Amino acid sequence: MKLSGAKVLLECLKEQGVDVIFGYPGGAVLPIYDALYYEKDIKHILTAHEQGATHAADGYARSTGKVGVVIATSGPGATNTVTGIATAYGDSIPLVVVTGQVAKSYLGKSSFQEVDITSITKAITKENYIVKDPESLSDTIRRAFKVASAGRPGPVLIDIPKDIQNTIIDYNPLVESKKDSLPEPGNLSAAIDLINSSKKPVIYAGGGVISSNGAKELYDFAKKINCPVSCSLMGLGGFPSDDELFLGMIGMHGTYTSNYAFSNCDLLIAIGSRFSDRVTGKVSSFVPNAKIIHIDIDASEFSKNLPEDVSIRGDVKAVLSKLIKSLDNKYEAEWLGQINAWKTSHPLMYKENTSVNPQIVLDKLYKFTEGNCIITTEVGQNQMWTAQFFKFLHPRSFITSGGLGTMGFGLGAAIGACIGNKGKKVINIAGDGSFRMNCNELATLAKYKLPVIQLVLNNHVLGMVYQWQDMFYNRNFSQTVFDSTPDFCKLAAAYGIKSFKISSNNEIEEVLKAALALNEPVIIDCEILKEEKVLPIVPPGSANTDLIEFED
Repeated sequence: MKLSGAKVLLECLKEQGVDVIFGYPGGAVLPIYDALYYEKDIKHILTAHEQGATHAADGYARSTGKVGVVIATSGPGATNTVTGIATAYGDSIPLVVVTGQVAKSYLGKSSFQEVDITSITKAITKENYIVKDPESLSDTIRRAFKVASAGRPGPVLIDIPKDIQNTIIDYNPLVESKKDSLPEPGNLSAAIDLINSSKKPVIYAGGGVISSNGAKELYDFAKKINCPVSCSLMGLGGFPSDDELFLGMIGMHGTYTSNYAFSNCDLLIAIGSRFSDRVTGKVSSFVPNAKIIHIDIDASEFSKNLPEDVSIRGDVKAVLSKLIKSLDNKYEAEWLGQINAWKTSHPLMYKENTSVNPQIVLDKLYKFTEGNCIITTEVGQNQMWTAQFFKFLHPRSFITSGGLGTMGFGLGAAIGACIGNKGKKVINIAGDGSFRMNCNELATLAKYKLPVIQLVLNNHVLGMVYQWQDMFYNRNFSQTVFDSTPDFCKLAAAYGIKSFKISSNNEIEEVLKAALALNEPVIIDCEILKEEKVLPIVPPGSANTDLIEFED
């Protein structure tokens, strides 16, 4: 059939099962938005900014496992998506970003709102394309979705000139094609030998467990060999935080038990993880006495940051399924006893103060939700307190920017998670610094009446940077104190959003219960002390066992 390029785009999106897109219109995507006007099967979510649209698509993708879709116009519209694309790339999240472009005849002439977005995003996409032949449009869109979701997921960008959107072309519906087979995992026998012979094994689970939908297999694998499990930030939710085998997070703000278990283990089983610097600390001291098994879909991660003894390339879910069938049951009583001793002697701690303890807020939030919610975060202290004190029981329940560490990510991500998970309570945990970066997305919450709770841990400073200045930079608080913080309750009122304020620990329960009972957007302004710190912390360049803990 004959359709315009813009309509072909929409038909191809529907082929891929897309029923919601996030975006912001502009001159170079007017044909697409004109086609959307008549489209009944795709819902468009208008955000306040293209960065917010990209974060929303990201949150949608993380929480549903589907590919998130973004539309933005050329020039500044396209460049406004860059931070969101880089965020998704850093955490291996499948996105397809469609940008408008000036007509082909205007390319390379410094035309109005022209920018070479494919060159700009080359380093932060799995692949990107500019469509110059209208007949290639359908195949390009189909390939983009395949690339975004295949193997190690990630973002893909398609740049479509305006004249291509208007060109009438042949559209032939997709003929179902055979899916690519996953690589057959090798080295299983070597891994089995190491696991069976180990006396002090530890599992290090990363985001690959979640993206492969392998959480059940991880649980069964850990239980079969009674192996303690620690998660990276991106892996939280991949193993239930309330399980007796769970050690907590590993790394710079990880638990004492996790960091000491890694330092003393004789076998580290790394699953869907990449050994980032925030995890390893001083590399030579990370797992000094251990053999390493590394399981990952992406072979480029092998020996990139840490050499392994056995590497297994494959889908995490498939590899673990095979290992479970081949392994003997295992129980190392002495090792598990040592783990429990560390847990007892070095729990996560804090000192209750006269203002509001963020740790208590998060503990109560978990208690009242029973973990049956989706938590998004911004970046900094708010993020680390959430990772430490909220228990994540299910995959895709914790959505945060790990690799890039993007302040302003959480509210957009909460919007996408809420759109993709109707009936599920979504809560964004923010610091006041991060919240101020993209609080314009309150307009989106208000427009669509999305029942997102925006919880602001408000200490009137740039919390994590302030903490580092306090601990490592001679208390030189350079540009980290906010002398004029807006009244977030008045800001909420400006958007017609209900708000609450928490000023003391004895107000926490009442406010949280009231906010959770509502089915509409809510802001909670929670006043905390600027002196409050995220602990433990491993000083930069130190071994993970040199962590600074809370001292009573």
